[in-house]
Amino acid sequence: MENKIALIGIIVEDMESANKVNSILHEFSEYIVGRMGIPYRERMVSVISVVIDAPQPVISTVSGKLGMISGISVKTVNTKA
Repeated sequence: MENKIALIGIIVEDMESANKVNSILHEFSEYIVGRMGIPYRERMVSVISVVIDAPQPVISTVSGKLGMISGISVKTVNTKA
């Protein structure tokens, strides 16, 4: 199966959920190209951008697992090709 590049945007509104996010990202670390986290202290949230190079089912699994965490918002953008 061919890999795709995707950008997963994560907003952490409940800091208690951050460990779960990190655990999932660690589980799929072999597919992660890069990650940038920005703590936005004034708004009490963290914004994380993750670039992933993986087969579509893996991208969907990562997004799905992250989306099931309470206090987390997730959106994924995939390449067309």
